[in-house]
Amino acid sequence: MAFQTLRNEYMNMPPVTRAYTTACVITTLAVQLELASPFQLYFNPILILKQGQVWRLITTFLFFGTFGFNFFFNMIFTYRYCRMLEEGSFRNRTADFVLMFLFGAVCMVGFAFFVNLLFLGQAFTIMLVYVWSRRNPFVGLNFFGLLNFQAPYLPWILLAFSVLLGNAVYVDLMGIAVGHIYYFLEDVFPNERGGCKILKTPNFLRTLFDVPPEDADYQRLPEDNPGGFEWGAQNDNQNEGENNQEQNDVNR
Repeated sequence: MAFQTLRNEYMNMPPVTRAYTTACVITTLAVQLELASPFQLYFNPILILKQGQVWRLITTFLFFGTFGFNFFFNMIFTYRYCRMLEEGSFRNRTADFVLMFLFGAVCMVGFAFFVNLLFLGQAFTIMLVYVWSRRNPFVGLNFFGLLNFQAPYLPWILLAFSVLLGNAVYVDLMGIAVGHIYYFLEDVFPNERGGCKILKTPNFLRTLFDVPPEDADYQRLPEDNPGGFEWGAQNDNQNEGENNQEQNDVNR
């Protein structure tokens, strides 16, 4: 029964959230079982550019460390806020959500070429949290039952908590910076006077991820569209023919 409940909950997850969190868990599990090594996963510009190890551009976002408090803490926040974004402001806009993923990843990889960062998953989580918090500014939150605050303060509280855990401060700062860039380009600048929408989702992403709207007239049955066969016009023509026949009979 518990397995069935867990399976149903997993299948009910929106597709992008399910794919990303599954990839993170599988990657971490592979390292835990020694099927892969963190040295094969971390971001290394030299190995990417000179040896063509392009998979590092992806795996750097998937590994959150071995199983432990830090891993579960990050995965809970990743799952929670990724899902709330996908089911909230990105509802029925999967292609736009994928574009946000790609935009955030490209920006972070660009920063990582100049900053010594090995894994970018935590920064990516903070980006998701930041975008959600700015789009839900009036939501009240509670942090471990100790602190009550409004949603926009959440990324900064997570930053302080991360520092207390001994993590590098610039990791979370990168996530906040990239999240703010996306928020400004998507939600602020287009609404400014003289502003315009800069981030436009390509058509191929919409073709891949968005469900096309159903054609209301597709395979509609005749009884669902009584006027489809012009019954009224047919009856009028038939009545007109009968009237002409009667007039001919009278003239005879």
